[in-house]
Amino acid sequence: MERIAEVKRKTKETDIYMKMNLDGEGRSSVNTGIGFFDHMLEGFSKHGFFDLIIEIKGDLEVDGHHTVEDAGIVLGNVIKEAVCDKKGIKRYGSFILPMDDALALCAVDLCGRPYLQFDCSFSANMVGDFDTSLVKEFFYAVSYSAAMNIHIKMLNGENSHHMIEALFKAFAKALDEAVSIDGRIKDVLSTKGSL
Repeated sequence: MERIAEVKRKTKETDIYMKMNLDGEGRSSVNTGIGFFDHMLEGFSKHGFFDLIIEIKGDLEVDGHHTVEDAGIVLGNVIKEAVCDKKGIKRYGSFILPMDDALALCAVDLCGRPYLQFDCSFSANMVGDFDTSLVKEFFYAVSYSAAMNIHIKMLNGENSHHMIEALFKAFAKALDEAVSIDGRIKDVLSTKGSL
């Protein structure tokens, strides 16, 4: 069964098209209008082996907030749709990822309950044209729209670019593990019988 989802979302602030294949090869086509954010989403695609298409027209004349937050909402939606009934998936995933001075931890649970724990601060307010305060907003939006737990902790780091990139890649690796199929799981990995 193909685990592919496609979502369109249009508001007065953003117009978003996103398509994701959980069982891809890490190919991406990303255009958000924010160069550094594109770079982060391309890294997420590559390191999670997710095929990802993202096209966003946002009100960047205001700032990047609506674009980044709404991208998180739609990414959460495509993840939730692509995992479908969650039968056979590992459900949990975690990864500790180094990138030069940065060391990032990410753990996820596709449990059907939204929660974000975000323990990270950045020395720079901006990386390129990207407001670093939006990293938390992005992951908050993903967690709530995908109905998943996301725990993120920066274990070490000085360079904001490296730190943010390590977070996105750690999230990719953790999510890749969580959505992977385990032949021993015949239904869903829960004593309740549903996720």
